Amino acid sequence: MKEPDRKVLEAKRARYADIEITVDAATLSAEDRAVLAPLVKAGAVMTRLFWKQASAEGLEVAARLNARADAAGKRLADYVDLNAGPWDRLDDFEPFYGTRAKPAGATFYPEDLTPAEFEAWLAAHPGDRPAFESPVTVIRRDGERLVAVPYAVEYRDDLVQAARFLREAAARTRDPMLAGYLESRALAFTSNDYYPSDLDWMGLGTAPADKASPIEVVIGPYEVYEDRLMNLKAAFESFVTVKDAAESRKLAVVEGLLDELEASLPIDDRHKNFSRGKSSPIAVVEVVYAAGDTAAGTQTTAFNLPNDERVRAARGSKKVLLKNVSQAKFARSLVPIAKLLLQPALQDQVSFDAFFNFVLLHEVSHGLGPGIIARPDGTSTTVNLALREAYSGIEECKADVLGVLNSLILVRKGVLPASVGRTMEATYLAGLFRTIRFGIGEAHGIANMVQFNWLRKAGAVTHDAARGTFGIDSAKFEPAMRDLARALLTVQAEGDYEGAKALLKTYGAMPDEVVAALQRVRAVPVDIRPIYTLGRALLAE
Repeated sequence: MKEPDRKVLEAKRARYADIEITVDAATLSAEDRAVLAPLVKAGAVMTRLFWKQASAEGLEVAARLNARADAAGKRLADYVDLNAGPWDRLDDFEPFYGTRAKPAGATFYPEDLTPAEFEAWLAAHPGDRPAFESPVTVIRRDGERLVAVPYAVEYRDDLVQAARFLREAAARTRDPMLAGYLESRALAFTSNDYYPSDLDWMGLGTAPADKASPIEVVIGPYEVYEDRLMNLKAAFESFVTVKDAAESRKLAVVEGLLDELEASLPIDDRHKNFSRGKSSPIAVVEVVYAAGDTAAGTQTTAFNLPNDERVRAARGSKKVLLKNVSQAKFARSLVPIAKLLLQPALQDQVSFDAFFNFVLLHEVSHGLGPGIIARPDGTSTTVNLALREAYSGIEECKADVLGVLNSLILVRKGVLPASVGRTMEATYLAGLFRTIRFGIGEAHGIANMVQFNWLRKAGAVTHDAARGTFGIDSAKFEPAMRDLARALLTVQAEGDYEGAKALLKTYGAMPDEVVAALQRVRAVPVDIRPIYTLGRALLAE
């Protein structure tokens, strides 16, 4: 296979800063450590599963490179491991080892399947739609037919092993809610029905004080970013974390304000969604180990799950903020970017509190706005099915924009400190450049590119061409953000697939001034590569 030039590969690798992420083992009881060990091992199974989902050859390529003793082989093995395959996730999945393009549908579909063929099959076989559009099936060819194969069948051996680790952890914990979730998630791995265990996950953290465990874990198939063909199929991931109870209590007040935030959305009242479950617990955690989808390429700072609209309608969703990961990203990437790209008056206005609360409200905002929408024929669908491959970019953009607007609302209510309001604009602007560097072929990257271009067109973001720096026109900033929120929410509420594609196409291109700005920050790490020291130790036990 064609190998990259050494200097080119080293420059690619330098975009990630290795940093140790850990949890103080002294704060954990013997029981906690005993529960964490099999959870980390179950997470390692999720990584193997994700590699199988991401490509047909990734594991074989990694094994071949790891067997090499030469320095070039070791460098390649390291970068293949970071990307979960030989395609660069920061360069829109361009191959860096070999020349084969990564299939848009990864291994979720036959490589030669097109969206048109997929839709034509469903038009001719409408009874297949639920299974074909399920996030937990793969599509395969059986002669002339297309068939949907449940994950529980396709990945049986790996899922049986992961279920065994989950049951081992369940047997070791005193926390009945944690044990119940682990048992039901283990069952889901073999039944392919994740709904009951998603409901159980929402109950974590509600055990009586004398039984409560600090461990917060989520494991299974969730995000659909890896499916770039239809944006339907969920990839396996895992977060094994320890809850920061004091920080979580500080943010709990937001849970009671969801209806107020929904009411404030800049769309017609008929599109507002007050029917979702009102439970929206917020957990601030320290990561012990992350695996699978979330460990490939750029790293997650927070998440809002479950994604199943049935669960959100019944119980709401939970926001989990990864504090130790967020702190590392802020220090190693966002602050240096601000020093290089923001106008001098803004550079000292960048704060971790604004960054952390923006991340929180981003996740809260995933649970706001349209979810289940009516079709013209009287049936219903969900926003993600209606918008198809455009959904992830639109949804991430919506969550970002509402994250800012909702932060400002909470500052004015006195829920968040005034300092967050004073530093939000500068912190957000630096964050746009941080995330655009992930690549505009990735959902978060194109979402931030759309925001930048919209704000530039509105005059809310300014550019000093002589210095190459950017500023904010505060008088125009919030109105422009509200206009963008209205456009995004309307596309979602109306299930407007063509409108979603047009919005991403119109505002998703990278202008020359951004290309030049990214060149100025090329020495700044794009992201971190966590080294989970406690997690690795537990994995070795």
